[in-house]
Amino acid sequence: MSLPKRIAVFGPESTGKTRLAEKLAAHFGVPLVGEYAREFWNDHGGIELGDIPVIAREQWRREDAAARGVRHPLDDKLPSLVICDTEALTTMLWSDLLYGACPEEVRRGAEKRCKNYALYLLCDIDVPFAPDPQRCFPDPADREKCRRIWRGALERRQLPFVDIRGDWAARERAAITAIDAV
Repeated sequence: MSLPKRIAVFGPESTGKTRLAEKLAAHFGVPLVGEYAREFWNDHGGIELGDIPVIAREQWRREDAAARGVRHPLDDKLPSLVICDTEALTTMLWSDLLYGACPEEVRRGAEKRCKNYALYLLCDIDVPFAPDPQRCFPDPADREKCRRIWRGALERRQLPFVDIRGDWAARERAAITAIDAV
């Protein structure tokens, strides 16, 4: 039996990742691994540097559990998908960006785990910023800086990715086409 292909919905804040991940999971009828950091923030009223390993480990646990539980409905040997609303590189990038540091356990985990994804869907900043207490960078220049950081993380590691941009319908179409290709 082959392992399911993991698809990472990737990019800076307020680029429609959660919305896209939900639509893709519904379209393909596959598990969605939500963003644990958002849940942690809501439960604890914020996140500190010391929370990053806890968040990373739980995100990884949930993703691995979803991957182990996926079976193709027609043939156990055919690969399925798992849609991930976030992943290890994002945890590392946010830690570096917000705290100027990343716990070594998280950095090592991110470097190892980033190779597990069949595809990264890199969401562009070409959608309006949606204010949220958990979001930090509404300024267009800051959003552009984050876009460059996220893109650079994929390029430096030579990870497979497709740019996702445009209105919501165009994003969904581009993502479905990219996933169908893998």
